[in-house]
Amino acid sequence: MKKWLIGKPDPNAVDTLSVNGGLTRLCAGVLAARGIDTVEKAADFFNRNDDEDVLSDPFLIKDMREAADIISNAVEEGKKICVYGDYDCDGITACALLYSYLECMGGNVCYYINQRSEGYGMFSGAIKKLADDGVELIVTVDNGISAIEEAKLAAELGMELVITDHHQPGEILPQAAAVVDPHRADDPSPFKQLCGCGVALKLVAAMDGGDHSMAMEQFSDLAAIATVADVVPLLGENREIVRKGLHYLENTENFGLQALMEIASVRPPVSSVTAAFSIAPRINASGRFGSASDALEMLICEDRERAAELAEKLNRLNSERKKVEADILEEIYGKISEKPSILYERVLFIYGEGWHHGVIGIIAARLCEKFGKPAFVLSDDGEMARGSARAPEGFSVHKALSACSEHLGKFGGHSGAGGFSLSKENIDKFDRALQKYAAENFPSMPVQPLRADKVILPEELNVENVSSLEILEPCGEGNPSPLFAVLSAKIQRVFSLSEGKHTKIEFLYGDLPVTGLLFGQKTDEFPYRPGDTADMLVSPEINTYNGKTSVNVRIADIRKSGIPQKKYFAAKETYECFKRGEKIPAALLERIIPQRQELEAVYRAIPPENSAPLDAVYASVCSESMNYCKFRIAADVFDEMKLAAVDIYSETVRRLKVSKKVDIENSTILQELKRTAAVTA
Repeated sequence: MKKWLIGKPDPNAVDTLSVNGGLTRLCAGVLAARGIDTVEKAADFFNRNDDEDVLSDPFLIKDMREAADIISNAVEEGKKICVYGDYDCDGITACALLYSYLECMGGNVCYYINQRSEGYGMFSGAIKKLADDGVELIVTVDNGISAIEEAKLAAELGMELVITDHHQPGEILPQAAAVVDPHRADDPSPFKQLCGCGVALKLVAAMDGGDHSMAMEQFSDLAAIATVADVVPLLGENREIVRKGLHYLENTENFGLQALMEIASVRPPVSSVTAAFSIAPRINASGRFGSASDALEMLICEDRERAAELAEKLNRLNSERKKVEADILEEIYGKISEKPSILYERVLFIYGEGWHHGVIGIIAARLCEKFGKPAFVLSDDGEMARGSARAPEGFSVHKALSACSEHLGKFGGHSGAGGFSLSKENIDKFDRALQKYAAENFPSMPVQPLRADKVILPEELNVENVSSLEILEPCGEGNPSPLFAVLSAKIQRVFSLSEGKHTKIEFLYGDLPVTGLLFGQKTDEFPYRPGDTADMLVSPEINTYNGKTSVNVRIADIRKSGIPQKKYFAAKETYECFKRGEKIPAALLERIIPQRQELEAVYRAIPPENSAPLDAVYASVCSESMNYCKFRIAADVFDEMKLAAVDIYSETVRRLKVSKKVDIENSTILQELKRTAAVTA
C-alpha cells in the first residue's frame, strides 16, 4: 500500500480564485492545494502575456554577454568552434541546438559528445584531440562547470573556452573566458532552474541581440524535450519554454524530430507526458546503448532519408534498453527470492555482474518507486564497480554517500539521486556502512507519498470541470498532472482489456456511474469484486465516442475503503524490524503474535487459485486486533508450513494444495515469537 497525502485547499482561496480569477472551482481547488492561493500568484503561475517576452533578459545571466560576444567574433573570424555536449537527452539536444544555430550563422563549427564509457563532462583525451584538429574555441553545453583541470589543459593548448552549464558549481570556477551558469553564487538572473538546453536557448537569444523570438521559433521544440527529460521544475520560464516548444514541435521542421515522432506514433497534440515518455527515451537510448552522436546527427540532419534511418536505429536501441532492463529486473527478482532479507533492510542495496551502466539508474528508480525506500544498484565489472541510487523525499542520497565516502572512489549527486564508484573489495563494507547510516539517522524511514490535490466530489466530475484542467498544462516536475481522491466508491463491474493485460471497472461514486481504467493491472490479479467499496486516486479524462463526450478516470492507485493508513505504516515498520531481527518491545510483541482463530481467518482469506496482493488480503481481515504486522507474520507462518506461498517481490500470496494435515503449532516462527514474548514478559 502506498502512502496517500490528500490536499485540503482553503475554501476562501478557492472562492477568490474562482470569482476573481475566472477559473472553475475544480481548477481553483488544484491551485489552492498547491499554495497558489491568490490571484497574483495564479497570474505569475500562468505567465501568459503574449504581448511581451515572459522569458527574462538572457544578459541577466552572469557572463552571458561575454559568451555571446566571444562566440559571435569567432564566427566572424572563421575560427574553428567545437560545441562540446553530453550523452544524455539534455546534452544532445543542447548540442544540436547550438551547433545548428552556429552553422546557420556561417560558423566553422564541429561537435564533440563523450561516449558513456568516457564518463560525464570534459576529459583530457578529447581536449587534446580537439587541439590536434585545429579547434580554437570550445563551447560546452550541459557540462563544464566542474572541469577545473580540463579547463587548464585547454588554456595550455591555446584554446579559448566558454562554459554553459546548469549544474551546481564548486567553490572554484573553471578557468574560462566566460562561465555561464545560473547557479553561480554571483549570478543575478531571476530564474535558476533551466536545463542545459534551456541555457543554450538563452545563449542563442543573446547572440540574436537578447530577443527570444527567433530562438523560441527555431529551437524551443528541442528545448521543450530537454526540459521535460531532465526533470527540472515546469514552473516559471521552463513552463513557457515547454508550452511554446510543444506547440512548435507539432509542426517541427526538424527532419530528425519528424522521423522520431513518426516511428514513435506521436500525433498532435503533443503533451509533456508524450515528450517525456515517447520522444526523450529514444534520444537517451543512443547515449545508453550506442553512440550519442547518432541522436545528434539525427537532430541536425538535413537529409530526410538519413534522418529516418537514424530514428529507426534509435528506436531499436530503445527496444534493446527495455529488454536489458527487463532482464536485470528478472535477475534482481531471483536474487531477492534467494535472499529475501534484502527487501527488509532500510535501504535496498543490490548488485550484479556486468549490468549495463546505461540502465542501472533506471533500475534504481523502479525499485525505489516499487518498494518505497532508497535503492542503491551496483554493477560489478571486476576490479571496480559503478552504482546509481534513487531515494524518496526525506532521505538524501548525497548525504548518505558522503557519510560512507571512505569506502568509495568517486561519488556525486543530490538529494533524490546520485552515482558512485568503488573497488570490488569495498562492496560489502559500503553496504554495511550504508545500513548503519540509515539505522542511526532514520529509526523511522521516510515513505514516498502519492499526493492528491483534493477529494473530488461526484458533482465535480463533469466535462466542463475536467476540460478546465487543461489550462494547467504543461504538467511535469514541479507541476504534476492533477490527481484526485475518490472515497467510498462502490464497484459494480470488472472488465478485461487487451486480453487481460489491463482492467476496466465501473463503479458508483455517490449516485454517479463512472468508468475507471487501470493500465498494467492484469484482470485475473485484480483483487476487488463487484460490491466492494474502494478508495482511489484518479486522473479524470475526457472521452469522446460516437460523438458523445463523457468523463472517465485513469486510476493511479486503489485500496479497499477503511484501512487506517497511519496504523498500517507503523505496523509495516514493526514487521520489517522483526524480519531484520531487531528487538521488539514486550508490549508490542504481544500485539503481533497471531492467535489460532486469527490464523484461521487469514488462511480463509487467501484465495485458493490465483495469487492475490498481500494488501488486498489484509484489507479483508483488517480489524482493531489484526494489524498489518500480525497479518504478515501469519502469512509467513503459512509459507513456512507450505500451506501458502508468499512472493515478497511481487507482494502477493496464494494458497497451496495440501495433501496431509499440518499442525500449525509446529511453526518455528510462532514458537520463537512465543518464546521471546515469555522471556521479555
